[in-house]
Amino acid sequence: MQSVRTELREGRVDLRRVGSVVATDQAFPPWTVLDSSDVPIGAVVDYLRSLALGSSSPSTCRSYAYDLLRWFRVLWQLGIAWDRATVSEVECLVGWMRTAANPQRERRSADSPPPGSVNLRTGKQTLGPGYAARTINHALTVISSFYEFHAGNGAGPVVNPVPASKDRRAELSHRSPMEAPIHVRRARLRQRVPKRLPRSLPDLMWDELFEAMRNDRDRALLSCYVSSGARAEELLGIEIGDVDWAGQQIYVVSKGTKTREPVPASPDAFRYLAAYLSQAGVPKAGEKLWRALRGDPRPLTYSAMRRVLQRANAKLQTNWTLHDLRHTAATRMANDPKMTLPEVQRVMRHAKLDTTGIYLTVRLDEMTEKLQDFYTRPRQVPKFAPGYDPEDVRAVFGG
Repeated sequence: MQSVRTELREGRVDLRRVGSVVATDQAFPPWTVLDSSDVPIGAVVDYLRSLALGSSSPSTCRSYAYDLLRWFRVLWQLGIAWDRATVSEVECLVGWMRTAANPQRERRSADSPPPGSVNLRTGKQTLGPGYAARTINHALTVISSFYEFHAGNGAGPVVNPVPASKDRRAELSHRSPMEAPIHVRRARLRQRVPKRLPRSLPDLMWDELFEAMRNDRDRALLSCYVSSGARAEELLGIEIGDVDWAGQQIYVVSKGTKTREPVPASPDAFRYLAAYLSQAGVPKAGEKLWRALRGDPRPLTYSAMRRVLQRANAKLQTNWTLHDLRHTAATRMANDPKMTLPEVQRVMRHAKLDTTGIYLTVRLDEMTEKLQDFYTRPRQVPKFAPGYDPEDVRAVFGG
């Protein structure tokens, strides 16, 4: 048993062959986890059903299902029942995630950049070969929530196997999201998450990315993304009735609150949108606004739009993502002297003002011209009042 735990912590065990996550034909839950015999795991089904009944989106249930599948694979490898798990098994999971290769990082194309490499044009680092610190922390949160749910129903171990930080819970309870965050110690096994700067596109690189778009649909989408700050899925989900031509606004369903809210868009975005609709035709009521241009009429999916950006990246030798466009919109607005930070927060629909404040950070790659002017500017020679003998000045001040 000890050797198995050691192999798990060192990432030498393949956990991808047992169990699976499958979609169901039910709304509660929309996803479930199967064991090695393709039988749904009852404890997981109950938890995911409660999660879905609490207004969690199907994508959230799917994400939680994969985290729980990984956890049960560790338990199956160790021969431990889920209701007998302890912190020792959680340590095995964390050790495995810190050392094992992430199958999502595997590159099938020979010309794909290796995981963890830095793009020379954008300065952005590609995702590393393993699991990110945020992914590990998310898995711990899901497992902890799973055991809290069953503890409330009188099942599972007496003590939650995922260690918690009592100080953090006490500090964060009953706090307003507008207040400044309080720094408290991480709970045991929680990973240190490095701060990431906004990944905004410099103006020149934005221009070349926009020029790489092949049609008015893609130009309209990029213009809407960079002027509205809408998230990728939010903008792809709109219909023709969500476009306010007179008010120059687009109505999107926000990711967190699920509220239909207006977001602004630039005149260029509406001009390209009109050109796209004049070519592709106006969709019927209830149909998605953005549609595929080839093949059978169908809505434009996130994967298809991401592929559009991937083709442009291959041409420009860059590695921009759709979410970088949202960062670009926030950075431009936050650094505009005519816009206040609360106004930018409203446009970006951030829950906390501190989240909007990170876009006030000045990036060196966006100050290239200013820095070059600073470096090449002639050094100023000190001047003294007329009437002083230069020899006397040199004797006193040197030089």
